[in-house]
Amino acid sequence: MVPSWLSVSPEVAAALAAGHPVVALESTLIAHGLPWPANLETARAAEDAVRRNGATPATVAVWHGVPTVGLTAAQVEELARTPGVWKASRRDLGAAVGLKRLAATTVSATMALAHAAGVRVFATGGIGGAHRAEGDGESWDVSADLTELGRTPVLVVCAGAKSILDLPRTLELLETLGVPVLGYRTAAFPEFYLGLREGAGLPVSARVESPAEAAAVFAAHVRLGGAGALLAHPCPADVAVAPAEFDAALAVALAEAAAAGTRGPAVTPFLLARLAELTAGRTLAANRALIVADAALAAEVAVKLAGG
Repeated sequence: MVPSWLSVSPEVAAALAAGHPVVALESTLIAHGLPWPANLETARAAEDAVRRNGATPATVAVWHGVPTVGLTAAQVEELARTPGVWKASRRDLGAAVGLKRLAATTVSATMALAHAAGVRVFATGGIGGAHRAEGDGESWDVSADLTELGRTPVLVVCAGAKSILDLPRTLELLETLGVPVLGYRTAAFPEFYLGLREGAGLPVSARVESPAEAAAVFAAHVRLGGAGALLAHPCPADVAVAPAEFDAALAVALAEAAAAGTRGPAVTPFLLARLAELTAGRTLAANRALIVADAALAAEVAVKLAGG
């Protein structure tokens, strides 16, 4: 039963009622993650990839106070063009609804709304995680994406966690929260838009070779009382950024962020924008490609979960 406070588009509602596969897509990448017009083009390409692979796309947002699963094409374009859209994490959903805001949903908020609608698979670029410590201290800046994965039974298909994060600590927290990290045809945890580090990657908890295996593992995880899970899908090799190039660019971007006093939610968009500039657009191209590739894989897994 879909709760009364949640709006589900007729297309998505019909697919769910018929037991057909549906894939949730987040909206933060549209409003905050990518510049115009790449944001709209990528959102449309992700929805098209879901359809081509046998599932119904459901882009999620808070639409002027109404939590919505399944934006129309016109709504996606309005979100892409509108300045000042709120960025809503799980914590912010109540405020977005109560204050009747137009809000783009992060991974954690999208998971929560997708689950409320009955959607079991969600595709995104990279999840949030534990941020790097400044100096010799320890950072307490940890994304709500991790806690949502620990409590909400949705399979998140992504290219790992954003490369600007403390990835070893992020994986430790996911283990603590009981979140399986499945590597899609890889035993190493993908680093967002980076190529895999030969012989030096962080290990995933299990490797799967097909959408059917991913679906079987997630179904068993939930059946045994588990909640969310990650299906980590490496960035397409033809657009992946070389780790050495990325590391050099990130060092510059981190120094600039510290010098500017950039903190909290502003850190990630600042770093991603500077990395795109410092790599002559290569991180942006990789980001767009991996979002579409993740959407396609998510649709294949959703089909298997639906019995296809």
